[in-house]
Amino acid sequence: MPPTLASLVQHSALKLTVRAGADRLGVPVRWAHASELADPVPYMEGGELLLVTATNLAADDPESMRRYVRRLAGAGVVGVGFAVGVTYDEVPQPLVDAAEEAGLPLLEVPRRTPFLAIAKAVSSEIAADQYRAVTAGFEAQRELTRAALTGDGPAELLTRLAAHIDGWAALYDASGAVVAAAPDWAARRAARLTPDVVRLRERPAPASVVVGGTEDRVELQSLGTGRHVRGALAVGTGAALGTAERYAVHSAVALLTLTTARNRSLQGAEQRLGAAVLRMLLAGQSDHARAVAGDLYGGLLDAPFRLVIAEAADAQDTAPLAEVMETAAARCGETLLMVPEGERLVVLAADGGAAVAACTGYAEAREAASPGEPAAEEPAVTVGLSAPSGPIAVSAAYKQAEQALSVARRRGRALVEHEELATGSVLPLLADDAVRAFADGMLRALYEHDAKGRGDLVASLRAWLAHHGQWDAAAADLGVHRHTLRYRMRRVEEILGRSLDDPDVRMELWLALKVTGSPATA
Repeated sequence: MPPTLASLVQHSALKLTVRAGADRLGVPVRWAHASELADPVPYMEGGELLLVTATNLAADDPESMRRYVRRLAGAGVVGVGFAVGVTYDEVPQPLVDAAEEAGLPLLEVPRRTPFLAIAKAVSSEIAADQYRAVTAGFEAQRELTRAALTGDGPAELLTRLAAHIDGWAALYDASGAVVAAAPDWAARRAARLTPDVVRLRERPAPASVVVGGTEDRVELQSLGTGRHVRGALAVGTGAALGTAERYAVHSAVALLTLTTARNRSLQGAEQRLGAAVLRMLLAGQSDHARAVAGDLYGGLLDAPFRLVIAEAADAQDTAPLAEVMETAAARCGETLLMVPEGERLVVLAADGGAAVAACTGYAEAREAASPGEPAAEEPAVTVGLSAPSGPIAVSAAYKQAEQALSVARRRGRALVEHEELATGSVLPLLADDAVRAFADGMLRALYEHDAKGRGDLVASLRAWLAHHGQWDAAAADLGVHRHTLRYRMRRVEEILGRSLDDPDVRMELWLALKVTGSPATA
C-alpha cells in the first residue's frame, strides 16, 4: 500500500499530532513538499502533504485561512503539516477551524521533527510500496507464464490473472466473441462488452480503453501488433488498477499476444495440410487423403460434411466469415478444414454442426442488412453450400457448391444451398403435340403474369436466353437497366420454381419459347 496520512501519524519517530480532519487520514500521499508561499497551488500536482511554518501567512486571520485552505483542498492537497515552535508556538485556531470546515487533515509537526524527516519517511514508504508492487508483478508474471505454457489453453491464465487483480478477466477473439472468462460468472458480463471490443478492434494495436459502469471498472486491451488485432483482453475490478495489478495485466497481454501469434502459425501449418488433403479428395484419392489427414482431420472425414465456398472481391473480406465459423467450431469441439484459394475460401464442415449453422446465420445477417431489392448492392461475401457429402464424393460436392455460389451471385444473395436449386430434366418429347403441351405448361404462369400487366417476363426471358445469360447485352436489347433485368429473372425463377442456372431448365425454356407464339390458354 502507498503511504497515507494515517501511516505517517503512526510513524513513532515523527511524533505527528492530528489537529483536524481525523476522518480523512486514509488518503494516499504522493509526496511531501515544503512551501512558504502564500499561494503554493500553482506548484502543486495533487496528492501532496504540504509542510509549512506560516512565515508568510496571516494564520491568525480566519477569512485569510479559509481562502488559503479552500485553495489547497481544491488543488488536491491531501493534508497540511504545520511546524510549531518556529513562527507560532502552537497551531493557530483560525487554521484549525478552516481545516475542519474544509475537511482537510491538519497535522502538528513538533519542532524537533524536521520537514526532511517527513519527506524521507514518505519517500521510503513510496519506494517500499513500489518494490512490493514490482515483486508482486514479477511473481504474477511467473505464474501467468507457467499457466500459458502448461495450463489448459487461456482459461488457466485468465484464472490466475483474475486472482491477482481481485476481479475478473475475459478473452475475446478478433470478431468480439468471448472465448474464455474467469470466474465462470464473468462470461455473461463480458458478453455485454462485445460492441466495445469491436470498436477497439478498429484502432491499431496495442490499444486500450476504460469502460465505466455501475457494476465495476473494466479495462479493455487489444491483442496483436500494428493493424493485426487478434483479439482483446478485458479485466474488471472494483477500482483503478494498482502498480502490481498493472504489471499482471501487461504480462497477460504480452503472453496472450504471443500465444495468439503461435496459434496463428500452427493454424498456417494446419491450413497447408488441409489444402493437401482437399486436393487429394478432389482428385478422388480418398484413401490417401485419410492417411495424410491423420488425427487432425480424420474425424471430419468419418461423418457427413458440407463443402462451403465463400467468395469476395478481396480475399480479406472472407476473414470475418472464417472467424465466425472457427469460433463456433471451437466452442463445440468441431473440426474444420479451411483452405483459402485467392478470393475464395473453401471449407469442409460437419453436416448439421455449429460451424455450418454459424455460416448460415452470418449470411442471414448480411442479407437482413442489405435487402435484395433490384438496385441493391450484392453482399460483400457470397457463399455456396453443397448437399451433405462424404470423402469419395468431394468433387461432386465442390461442383454443387460452385453452382449454388453462381446462383447466389446472380440473385444478389449472401448464401444459397444446393438443395434450393431445381433439378428438373429434359422431357422425352416425341411428337409435336407433346412439345406444344410441354411448352404450354412450362410458360403458362409467365404468360398469365404478363397478361395482368405486371411486367414483360416472357420477352425478358427470351432476350436473356438468346444472349446466353449476358446481362448487359440482353438489357440493351430490351432497352432496360441490367438491374431491372436481374429483378425480372428472379421473378421468373420464383414463379416457375426453377433455377435458371440449371442448363436443363434453360434448354427446356428455350424450347418452350420456340414453339409457343401466344399466351397459353386455360
